[in-house]
Amino acid sequence: MIPGFTQGWLARAFTLLEVMVVIIVIGILAAVVVPRFGGVTEDAKSSALQGALGGVRSSIASFRAKAVISGTTSFPTTAQLTSVGTVVQQAIPKNPYNGLNTVQEVSTGAAAARTVSGADQYGWNYWVDNSSTPPQCVFYANTDAATTVSDGSGGFKGANEL
Repeated sequence: MIPGFTQGWLARAFTLLEVMVVIIVIGILAAVVVPRFGGVTEDAKSSALQGALGGVRSSIASFRAKAVISGTTSFPTTAQLTSVGTVVQQAIPKNPYNGLNTVQEVSTGAAAARTVSGADQYGWNYWVDNSSTPPQCVFYANTDAATTVSDGSGGFKGANEL
């Protein structure tokens, strides 16, 4: 008998074998559960991107609706879009794929092709042509990272395609 301990206490203690079995069971559970939740991060990024795009695009549409009511038909300029309180009520959200909330103005061709450029400096791309009839604009993510949004053919859309 070990001095200072009662035999009842020793009888209730876990044996090394029991501890090893518990560790093995926890390891097996972790091996099964972790892969199932591995895609959750990508789903969250895709959802955050869709939410951010929807919010900014809704603000742009609201700005245009107010402009039409007041007699003009223009979309906001890049300066107006990035000025807090003019189009959006808070700073433009960060692009969840590159962590940037900066907006760059792009050309007609770049907007049509959803070209990504300067992805380390800009989170979003914006093209506006208020001189065309009707005025047009495109706001999209400045990253071509794959999302979890289906493209309808079994693949996934790039972030710049949403």
